[in-house]
Amino acid sequence: MPVLATLATAAGLSVLRRLRDAGVYEELERRAARLEQGLAPLGVVQRVGAMLTLFFGTGPVTDFARASAADTSRYAEYFRHMLDRGVYVPPSQYEAMFVSLAHGDEEIDRTVEAAVELAGA
Repeated sequence: MPVLATLATAAGLSVLRRLRDAGVYEELERRAARLEQGLAPLGVVQRVGAMLTLFFGTGPVTDFARASAADTSRYAEYFRHMLDRGVYVPPSQYEAMFVSLAHGDEEIDRTVEAAVELAGA
């Protein structure tokens, strides 16, 4: 067990060192904005930094009533569609997507293409 704790600590410190670079946040913002723009035709995308949520409804979700009014059946269809195309999104529209530096332009493009395919159906 001590080896795993050491490995986890080393990994955590490495991430924290990387996050000192302001350019990391600028890049995360750019990537998340691209994903937000690509998902917008499907519904309401709400984003804070590199964290975003997609609701199948109208208007911003500002409270529980607005969130409850979103179309969970449509989200379930979206989830299955994306999963069938190898894109893993949260299984519930009440959960957030997190964009990371591991999500490059290629992954974002593939995600948007699959989403647009559903929007056109």
